[in-house]
Amino acid sequence: MKPWKLADNNYGYVKNQNYEVAVLPLGATEPHNLHLPYGTDLFEASIVGDKICEAAHHAGAKVVLLPTIPFGTETNLREFPLAINLNPSTLHMIIRDIVDSLLSDGIKKIVLLNSHGGNGFKPLLRELSGKNEAHVFLCNWYQALEDVYFDIFEKPEDHAGEMETSFGLAFFPELVSKNPDGTLNADDGSKREAKLEALNRGWVSITRPWHLLTQNSGAADPHAASEVKGQKMMDVLVERLGKFLVELSDEKITDQFPY
Repeated sequence: MKPWKLADNNYGYVKNQNYEVAVLPLGATEPHNLHLPYGTDLFEASIVGDKICEAAHHAGAKVVLLPTIPFGTETNLREFPLAINLNPSTLHMIIRDIVDSLLSDGIKKIVLLNSHGGNGFKPLLRELSGKNEAHVFLCNWYQALEDVYFDIFEKPEDHAGEMETSFGLAFFPELVSKNPDGTLNADDGSKREAKLEALNRGWVSITRPWHLLTQNSGAADPHAASEVKGQKMMDVLVERLGKFLVELSDEKITDQFPY
């Protein structure tokens, strides 16, 4: 039993807890090049959530990890088979209902631990702000690595590249597809350029049609990935996000919170 993990626990234990923080991991079900499983984002959210809540729990935080939502917004990968889509409005309504459930149990500090780049939650946070007693925090966990990313990895990440593949090699290696010679069964993650300069330069953006952008849904080169890099990445996440959960748990809610 993991005391911080709701799904592992029974009512006899939970009814005696006084949780301050609930962490809701959010994943997706979609292809990740030829070599990573469809559940990559689901596994990442669940594993990061488990690791940081474990660290926070052992440091005294009153934190509970909720089960991971396995589906996300997949409108840009809709042409790939079994990329299971929840429209943003649907996903937002699910989160609203979960927040209401947590509030009814007296949990007012809620962390959305997002693992899928296609999920956009800032508009939801703006709508929830000031509407009830909930204090909702958004953590795209991969953004916690931005300042040290190139201390660990060689190539930039977009989708199914070096970072995500390193994560898989470290934490679900049995699901990473390899060739008989031990190399990854993956393409190089190259992306097509648009015909419009403004799109390529980032002056204008669209919801990218992944089936036109990529060869096999991969949008970054995975071939420099390693288990060691995945472990180093997790060490940073646990240190930074575990500490955040402890601080959030300890902080009292006032009319100035979180300032």
